[in-house]
Amino acid sequence: MQLASRLLYSAVALTFFTGVCPAADWPHWRGPGMDAKSSETGLNWNWGEDGPELVYNVEGFGRGYASVSIVEGTLYTTGNTEDGGQAVVAADAASGRIKWKTPVTEANPEHSYPGSRSTPSFDNGKLYIVASSGKIVCLDAKGGSIQWEKDFKKEWNGKMMSGWGYSESPLIDGDRVLCTPGGPDAMIVCLNKKDGSEIWRSAVPEFTEPDLEKREGKDGAGYSSIVVSNGAGVKQYVQLIGRGVIGIRASDGEFLWGYNQVANEVANIPTPVTKGDHVFATSSYDGGGAVLLKLSKDGRGVKAVPVYWLAKRTFNNHHGGVVLVDGYIYAGHNQNQGFPTCLDFESGEIEWGGDGLRGEGKGSAAIVFVDGHVIFRYQDGRVVAIEATPEEYRVKGQFMPVYQEDKSWAHPVVVDGRLYLREQDRLMCYKLK
Repeated sequence: MQLASRLLYSAVALTFFTGVCPAADWPHWRGPGMDAKSSETGLNWNWGEDGPELVYNVEGFGRGYASVSIVEGTLYTTGNTEDGGQAVVAADAASGRIKWKTPVTEANPEHSYPGSRSTPSFDNGKLYIVASSGKIVCLDAKGGSIQWEKDFKKEWNGKMMSGWGYSESPLIDGDRVLCTPGGPDAMIVCLNKKDGSEIWRSAVPEFTEPDLEKREGKDGAGYSSIVVSNGAGVKQYVQLIGRGVIGIRASDGEFLWGYNQVANEVANIPTPVTKGDHVFATSSYDGGGAVLLKLSKDGRGVKAVPVYWLAKRTFNNHHGGVVLVDGYIYAGHNQNQGFPTCLDFESGEIEWGGDGLRGEGKGSAAIVFVDGHVIFRYQDGRVVAIEATPEEYRVKGQFMPVYQEDKSWAHPVVVDGRLYLREQDRLMCYKLK
């Protein structure tokens, strides 16, 4: 009995002191592992023509394309309000009832495709978001009070590569929070998560591949979010910025490596995928494509060498993201088309899909993996469940949600047997279990 009590106490203490959330939670962008993968099993994929059971369809979340995070039954997102300010919103995940709403800007930010982008990052009772106007804000998750905020432009001369607004979700790493202002001497900054004080800032020098005819991309931040890699035995932060994919040493912010060819001059968006000593990155538009990089030690630093490069016509992901499952990448291919595609992670060989396979929906597809399936949410709103197998393209279910407007860009989330779909001011919840 004493041993059981000690084990229970240890588990509770670990959760409290490290900020670890239960497996059923979705504490930040792309889930617990920032890899768009859910550990849920036993879901119902026999949807029928009308789709799974609708639990609710509610309003009040503000305008925007942000996804949702869910922790211990509370859902968090961001949206532009009618009162004229971008806000963080908390709601009861079971019913959709709004708990609180806190504006983080004085007015709704002005940029193309107005609306919020940042999915809140939850850690130890605090939320961290990036307003599309360009500032990082920390709030109390219980009541929504602002704890601290830092303005990207005022603090670090922040800059975006183009005019669609900051779209990053902050990375929480221990006692730190990381974000990407895109400034000339502060591409990425590392802050103390308790008070926002600066730990280090990272300047990124010019970098390109020697055989490229010109330097690709543009200066400034992209539309991606930072992930962690321990490639080559060095802890580093990997990010897709305006000039391509980069690695920054976690201990001091020193630039380690960069790969320029994957950049385009419009918008670099998908969050990179890291596995062991490898990094997979992709972008779309003119100049996009995909690359698998191998990281290795290089003196005190790290070098990144391409294992393969896939030209845009072979594979590129617009903004719905990619997911790595059992050695295979699943994603929508091509700008504004989302052709369902499976490719071998190690070789880059297309197993199925690509240009030869048009999906069930239209437009780019935002994706999440759960229970052996990849859920595609197309820009036209259609939701499709595809079996995650390299053998062949198998659709297991599809439906059109009860509400759709504009462009359905918010990424789907599955928590506790329920599928959550953000659609501008509305939130829909469907029962999968």
